[in-house]
Amino acid sequence: MQRLAAEALGTFWLVFAGCGSALLSAGQPQLGIGVIGIALAFGVAVVISVYAFGHISGCHINPAVTIGLLVSKRFPARDVPGYIAAQVLGGILGAGVLYLIATGRAGFVPGGFASNGYGEHSPGGYSLLAGFCAETVFAFFFLLIILGSTDSRAPQGFAPLAIGLAVALINWAGIPVTNLSLNPARSAATAVFADGWALQQLWLFWVAPILGGVLGGLVYPVIAGPPPSRPTR
Repeated sequence: MQRLAAEALGTFWLVFAGCGSALLSAGQPQLGIGVIGIALAFGVAVVISVYAFGHISGCHINPAVTIGLLVSKRFPARDVPGYIAAQVLGGILGAGVLYLIATGRAGFVPGGFASNGYGEHSPGGYSLLAGFCAETVFAFFFLLIILGSTDSRAPQGFAPLAIGLAVALINWAGIPVTNLSLNPARSAATAVFADGWALQQLWLFWVAPILGGVLGGLVYPVIAGPPPSRPTR
């Protein structure tokens, strides 16, 4: 339960702080944080979450990461359903509090509510195929970065920074395409409070990130090889 609570809180924070930067700050032209500011907000939110909760649950805060770690044999199958349920619940609660705050401003309209979309709901007008490719490839490399930076052979203590910087960089590139998901829990959380189209397009933002996570979980052990065995006494 402690690990599930950590996953829920970490995902709550990611949605509340990351999507909050898009809805509350970027929505005010005078603040001018733009895509760069939103991308940095998500990256910083991830760094904070990993340092705060990583030692408790591993801080997956993303079903695609949990499944990718399962495929790479870094996570037990029996814990996957509970982790995903906690992530989705935490994300929805974070989006709910954000919605409560956002509706406190006169004239608020939910619209997309920071949801992910393709076609006419893509920020840059990108197609379904473009969105699917972007989400899959970004998730694939994201899993490689997670697996590599948390490998016992990697420099220790820097994984949260590497993962957070990866999130920021991926957001810079991916926001114009789909508003960037990488995270089915984050996508589901905001879609619940958005206009109906967000739920209709939600399937892509579960399928593509999980596919990328599975591919990353399969490829990393192949290119990295088994870690060196510890000498026995």
